[in-house]
Amino acid sequence: MANVVEQFIEIAKKRNPNEPEFIQTVEEVMASISPVLEKYPQYVTSGVVERLIEPERQIVFRVPWVDDNGKPQVNRGFRVQFNSAIGPYKGGTRFHPSVNLGIVKFLAFEQIFKNALTPLPMGGGKGGADFDIRGKSDGEIMRFCQSYISELFRHIGPDTDSPAGDIGVGPREIGYMFGQYKRLSSTHNCSITGKAVGWGGSLARTEATGFGILYFSNEMLKANGASLNGATVALSGFGNVSWGAAVKATELGAKVVTISGPDGYIHDPDGISGEKIDYMLTLRSSGQDIVEPYAEKFSSAKFYPDAKPWSVKADLLIPCATQNEIHLEDAKKIVANGIKFVCEGSNMPTTNEALKYLQDNNVIVGPSKAANAAGVSTSGLEMSQNSMRYYWTFEEVDAKVKQIMTDIFKACESAAKEFGSEGNYVAGANIAGFLKVAKAMLAQGVV
Repeated sequence: MANVVEQFIEIAKKRNPNEPEFIQTVEEVMASISPVLEKYPQYVTSGVVERLIEPERQIVFRVPWVDDNGKPQVNRGFRVQFNSAIGPYKGGTRFHPSVNLGIVKFLAFEQIFKNALTPLPMGGGKGGADFDIRGKSDGEIMRFCQSYISELFRHIGPDTDSPAGDIGVGPREIGYMFGQYKRLSSTHNCSITGKAVGWGGSLARTEATGFGILYFSNEMLKANGASLNGATVALSGFGNVSWGAAVKATELGAKVVTISGPDGYIHDPDGISGEKIDYMLTLRSSGQDIVEPYAEKFSSAKFYPDAKPWSVKADLLIPCATQNEIHLEDAKKIVANGIKFVCEGSNMPTTNEALKYLQDNNVIVGPSKAANAAGVSTSGLEMSQNSMRYYWTFEEVDAKVKQIMTDIFKACESAAKEFGSEGNYVAGANIAGFLKVAKAMLAQGVV
């Protein structure tokens, strides 16, 4: 079966040249599901696997807009609608200069399995544009968002595809996009999620991803004889996900000692809690995209320029910044420091080479497609509330998210054990997600 897996990887490489992030995620998933394909060869003979690694639809379009000086600008927009076997496409929208088709495709492929791990009927999709929100006025951002949706609105809808936010796309951008969608479609529905509370948004959405990572981490540590209470946690990033993770880690009795940005990282051995967590929001809203001011404000902290926090000793590491932020050299530092747990907050933050090194050295890894599924889960709950013309309280949503994350961990744990990889939650997440999607694809025929 290893030869069959290699054949699928070669197909992906041939069809998607110059898209290393997408190939990386395909290789990781294929490596995990090899024992599944041995047990259930019908997923190979029926073409399920080959269809699974080919998107159902890839939409690429220009996004023209006019800046504040009256000069026309052009960006490129994307939406990859990867798999709809278990529900309408669902996934975020990323605005960042690094966005290209390969990045969006890798994110959409990951989203298939992430969404499948939840109990909600959501397929996998992702979108974005190579637009940099930094340095742009509100007017420029509004005009860009309106132009982006003016093309995309014809491809989305509550029963087709429901985009949400991601890097560079927060409540402001969602508001502008939803407003334009509503204007063009003459409907007010759940076609775009991440809306503000008061006009369709869900309570607890802001906190959900970060909170969910800690709910998953808590289950992972408990299953391995450890506890978050009294643990030291090193985070990367300082945005919404890191903020939510810091809040919930502190509530669960852990001490957060690092955050990071493009300029370097902060180490605060006294712990990042209370007003220090609140200051993360100030840093984010400044638009400067740097963390150095934290060390200037709090004397207990030290700033390390142009560095990542993976050399800091901690009980649990949670990367929350972006893809491939942990490389092999970082993994070696993590192992040398005796760290036993890594829980991925951002999408695919660990290179395959680094992941193998960590696992070969007995580091327990919580994979992002499982650990950060609370964000999309809450988006799914937002869709449910919109459809019912109803709302749930913060506590109700948070309780649902906690149960979903607990169940996701159990599914990863069970699948890994069933297929001979007990304790390997990366394999467990891939296997559990794959089986759910593959069964649906097999039942629906060759489509």
